[in-house]
Amino acid sequence: MIPKAIVDKILETAQIEEVVGDFVALKRAGTSYKANSPFTDERTPSFYVAPAKNIFKDFSSGKGGNAATFLMEHEQMSYPQALRWLAEKYNIE
Repeated sequence: MIPKAIVDKILETAQIEEVVGDFVALKRAGTSYKANSPFTDERTPSFYVAPAKNIFKDFSSGKGGNAATFLMEHEQMSYPQALRWLAEKYNIE
C-alpha cells in the first residue's frame, strides 16, 4: 500500500498538462488547454485541461479528474499503477 503522504506528494507534483500531453495533442486556450476528446470520436474540441486546478474535463463523455484519473480512464490502469507511473515520471520514491 502506498502511504497517503506519498500519494499526496505524487498528485501535487504531477502537472496535468504534461501527463495528458503525453497522450493527447493539446492546444492552448487562454490559461487552459483544449483538444478533441480522447474518449469519443468528435470534430469539435470538448476536452479541457485546467493547469491552475490540476484537472481535466471531457464534456463529450462526462469524464474528468486529476492526472491519476486520466491515466486510469485513458490507459486502463488501476489506481496504484497510475500512481506508480506518475511517481516514476516525476522521480518520486
